[in-house]
Amino acid sequence: MKLKRFTLAILLAVAAPVAVASPAFAQAAPSGPATPAQQKTAADFIADLTGQALAVLQDKSLSKDQSRTKFRALLRANFDVDGTGLRLIRTYRAPNSPIKLTDAQVNAYRAALPDFVVNTYSDRLYDFAAAKVTVVRTLPRGSRGEVDVFTRITDPKGGKPIEAIWQVKTTGKPQVTNITVNGVNIALTQEADFKAYIEKNGFDALVDFMKKAK
Repeated sequence: MKLKRFTLAILLAVAAPVAVASPAFAQAAPSGPATPAQQKTAADFIADLTGQALAVLQDKSLSKDQSRTKFRALLRANFDVDGTGLRLIRTYRAPNSPIKLTDAQVNAYRAALPDFVVNTYSDRLYDFAAAKVTVVRTLPRGSRGEVDVFTRITDPKGGKPIEAIWQVKTTGKPQVTNITVNGVNIALTQEADFKAYIEKNGFDALVDFMKKAK
């Protein structure tokens, strides 16, 4: 089951410190409703979030369970996991869907997603403890105050840099709503993966798999 892209990308987003390139905001074109101040808010939000995550990674006094608890809290507070998760199964929530999901099924899925993300891939985070994320530029997105934050992730150990774009909503409390990694839209890709799994095994099997993942 190809769940790695979505979950690892989300966790990678909170796994590395951010360096903000000072020319980024001056170069960001005012091509949408998000103001320069909102763009800066989005970049500062990511910097603060990753700083908190780095502190968890480097805290030797924390057990694995304690680290997972802290990451789970960061995930719930700073990522629109619920909204993103519902988009991943939107095909089956449409009126013309051949598979009719009950409210209980949807609620079980929503409850399982945050812990699934953390429990499945939290151990991988320590491989990225020394990584660095540089904000390259920001651009307004759409007409609802969202911002695309373009970043480059580098690892001191070597390897090709990863280009990632964080879609951040800035109305109210900032939250990450999607990530594009090296040109791959994580939400769209994961939606296809979920659909393939559901069509082969059924929706309840997906939820059971998510609950059992460690």
